[in-house]
Amino acid sequence: MSHTHIDTKTMINFMSKRKLAMVFSLLLVIVSIGSLATKGLNLGIDFTGGYLIEAGYQTDVKLDEVRTALANAKFKDAQVQNYGSSKDIIVRIAPREDINKAEIGDNILDVLKTTSEKEVVMRRVEFVGPQVGDELRDDGGIALLVALGGILIYISIRFQFKSAVSAIIALMHDVIITVGVFSILQLEFDLTVLASILAVIGYSLNDTVVVLDRIREAFRNIRKTTAEDILNISINQTLARTLVTSFTTLLVLLALFFYGGEIIHGFATALIIGVVIGTYSSIYIACSTLMILKIHKQDFLIEAKEVLVDDAP
Repeated sequence: MSHTHIDTKTMINFMSKRKLAMVFSLLLVIVSIGSLATKGLNLGIDFTGGYLIEAGYQTDVKLDEVRTALANAKFKDAQVQNYGSSKDIIVRIAPREDINKAEIGDNILDVLKTTSEKEVVMRRVEFVGPQVGDELRDDGGIALLVALGGILIYISIRFQFKSAVSAIIALMHDVIITVGVFSILQLEFDLTVLASILAVIGYSLNDTVVVLDRIREAFRNIRKTTAEDILNISINQTLARTLVTSFTTLLVLLALFFYGGEIIHGFATALIIGVVIGTYSSIYIACSTLMILKIHKQDFLIEAKEVLVDDAP
């Protein structure tokens, strides 16, 4: 059996701050759940349905000018994007009681005409139903629960049950806080944001599994050391990998956030929040949960015996 060399000079004592981190996380989760319960989510047109207006310009459209003009005309919630070419746009507006269905097209066209010296042509006006209905929403919720159950079983087999519980708690922590930020700030929650939440789950789980893998190896290989020390050693050994992965991912996401345009803004925002929270939870939530569950060498004893048998001549 090999013994891991511990370099105490470069070791950061993460676990000494675990109680503070758990209180901080608990507050974030409570605030997030409270906001979701009281304010809810600012659902986009993908969830609510609404009006879709397509218009054509003679020249390239300056989308910011169109958005400003629509906002000044009491259409602050309007989504504007190019459609097909830089001269064609689509305007999406969520359903509202103060909008006359028969006049919505004419009202929008009047506003669009103020943004161009040349003629603006109305291509189509239609009411679109929500792309995510009650059935799909319910199925999505069931699919998420099944996925969490599958993750619990997989990590229980791959590592052990306490590790699985800590991974699930870290995962739920990340999703609740990411969605909670969208509720607190009332940022628009559409299908692209929902897709990014699923990506956050994958990213967070991958990060946590890397740390858990190192913890398992450390429990096998290091003798006469407390569980807290082993967790600290494991986190420090994976720290460089975690930070490099998170930093490079954030560089791409920040580029999307600032230069990706309005349509991808929510997607990039959710992923930036998710990556930051996911990195933090892999270090503090997953490992702190293991401490609360009193992780011990005995939990890895069977696996350790198997290793001894495998290594035997």
